[in-house]
Amino acid sequence: MRKILAAGATALLFLGLVAPTAWAAPGPDPHSERSRPICPAPLTSEGQCTARQAVDAAGRAITNAAAPPSTALTPAQLQGAYGLAGLSAGGKTIAIVDAYGYPNLERDLAVYRSQFKLPPCTTANGCLTIRNQSGGTKLPRFDLGWAQEQALDVDAVSAACPDCSIAVFQASAQSLTDLGTAVQTAAHLPGVVAVSNSYAFHDAPDSTYGTYYDHPGVAVTASAGDWGYKGAYYPASSSYAVGVGGTSLVQATNARGWNETAWSGTGSGCSSFNAALPPASAFNTGCPGRAMNDVSAVSDPNNGGLAVYYPTSSAKSTWSQLGGTSEASPIIASVFALSGRTGSNSTPANWIPYTSASNLFDVTAGSNGACSPTQWCTAGAGWDGPTGLGTPNGVGGF
Repeated sequence: MRKILAAGATALLFLGLVAPTAWAAPGPDPHSERSRPICPAPLTSEGQCTARQAVDAAGRAITNAAAPPSTALTPAQLQGAYGLAGLSAGGKTIAIVDAYGYPNLERDLAVYRSQFKLPPCTTANGCLTIRNQSGGTKLPRFDLGWAQEQALDVDAVSAACPDCSIAVFQASAQSLTDLGTAVQTAAHLPGVVAVSNSYAFHDAPDSTYGTYYDHPGVAVTASAGDWGYKGAYYPASSSYAVGVGGTSLVQATNARGWNETAWSGTGSGCSSFNAALPPASAFNTGCPGRAMNDVSAVSDPNNGGLAVYYPTSSAKSTWSQLGGTSEASPIIASVFALSGRTGSNSTPANWIPYTSASNLFDVTAGSNGACSPTQWCTAGAGWDGPTGLGTPNGVGGF
């Protein structure tokens, strides 16, 4: 009964019938590693960006003006860990949806790509597009946290898929209607094969909001949230989106060269509103409805945090090390683009990994909390909540 009442309150909140309060994930902070959230907590009716920054023992952000932090993941390491080296997307476009403006996005992206000897991606050569939520050129006001989020997103796409084009859509606000409108605009842009969403709302019904994310043939990826096992978050809990969980990734002496476990901060859970995916019936999710997540990728800010060139103000930028499931969503969008299986067919993208799960790295260790049944929060063979069906092993699973 308590779950039903909570679900009803969430629905009323999204419909504007309950006064908003401060956004906060329930329960204690699940993070055992040193990191901090990039964006301050918004109102409950708003979306929270899902990026986190690695910090030192004194709680100071790990930054370096001259070069990327030595502990941060590079494009070559990311591609090597997931079997993506040498692959091409043929210029296919990945859309990034975030809130607010970032005036120096193109400048900062150029620094990142130059540092790692990636091909230029600019508005002049047609690789980079920056638009508002309706597709226009009048961009919204600057917001530091969300600009740092955007830096992570475009750098993650650059690292995973250097020849992908990038279209950034900046919503006017961090509401579900504004961000959802940006997703609709992005999905209809010619050439877009994947749309990445690095933000989370409390679980919400597709019957009200699903039209924003329902784009068969386009991979709409969504971050699972950075608060551990606390229940489902939207749009990762949408039956139309690819729910993307998070992992920790460290170099090893095994055949793969990497060890990967579930990240303690990744979200997971079962939607109180939305229907189960038909192909998930062959897997033991334990959820009567939509089970979150489908797949996963590196998210731990300390063990796999990506080197990112990001803004520290509206004028200045520097190098840092960022993670969170905001790192994972654009990586998975990039793998869909590299696979060539989206953009030209009507198959729901979130069904594809369930028909080719044997082509993924199955993550079988790690946990993001306490739960029953245990697969909702503890990694194991086959499907589990924190890591879904697994992480990319080349593009065969996508």
